[in-house]
Amino acid sequence: MTALATDVRKAAPAARAARSLGSRIAQRLNGGLVRVLLVLVGLFWLVPTIGLLISSLRSPDDMSASGWWTVFTKPSQLTFASYRNLLENGDITHSLLNTVMITVPATVLVVVIGSLAGYAFAWMEFPGRDWWFLGVVGLLVVPVQVALIPIAELFGRIGLFGTILGVVLFHTGFGLPFAVFLLRNFFAEIPRELLEAARLDGAGELRLFARVVMPLGGPAIASLGIFQFLWVWNDMLVALVFTKSGTQPITVALQTQVRQFGNNIDVLAPGAFVSMVIPLAVFFAFQRQFVSGVMAGAVK
Repeated sequence: MTALATDVRKAAPAARAARSLGSRIAQRLNGGLVRVLLVLVGLFWLVPTIGLLISSLRSPDDMSASGWWTVFTKPSQLTFASYRNLLENGDITHSLLNTVMITVPATVLVVVIGSLAGYAFAWMEFPGRDWWFLGVVGLLVVPVQVALIPIAELFGRIGLFGTILGVVLFHTGFGLPFAVFLLRNFFAEIPRELLEAARLDGAGELRLFARVVMPLGGPAIASLGIFQFLWVWNDMLVALVFTKSGTQPITVALQTQVRQFGNNIDVLAPGAFVSMVIPLAVFFAFQRQFVSGVMAGAVK
């Protein structure tokens, strides 16, 4: 026992030295050097966005003659003529309106239906509830490409192919499994006592859902809305299959304009930047709710 105690006393200073070295390294990593590195990485990540913004403010001749970075030495290149041309381009403005008409209903429907279904799966008793929920979870692994041809044929028979309504229904159908899965798990974390107290006060299921569950589920609902909005706004595969010339969104319109790149370069850059900045604005507007929704349930 004496020899063992001696060995422990000898090992203690080395262990303290090792912990001290690790502590010093961790402290240095949490210092200003790492913050500077993260700022540099963030700036590097923003370079394409900055380049697109500057390119959208240059004339076609300047874009053909030199790179966008030359604007820092020649600020006189900046002009809003490209944005005026964009507003005068009927195809782009109409496609931007189509994008809004597709994205907003597809997002609202997914949020509303997903919230109601998530509450039902979390707190309502009905036959086969668990099996139905397993079926919803199974739909999460179904790729979009599998359903393109069958649904295109179905929409063609019922007259929805090439319409905005058809694209909205497609996005709604494929967005609901994730919505139900996310909101059901979030709503299940609500204390049962809170719901029972509301029921004792005479609240029905719809009133309970509107007055208690929805306010508490705001962060998760905001996260779902952002996910769905970004996915639908930036989608091009579904739009290429299900839209026609009069119903195509901005992503397809820009892709069509690329084929004529030499004649309308002054429209592509501002159109691409507008298409990118709108979802970014939506994300930053709801980023606090988004972070709260992502972190919900991480700490009990």
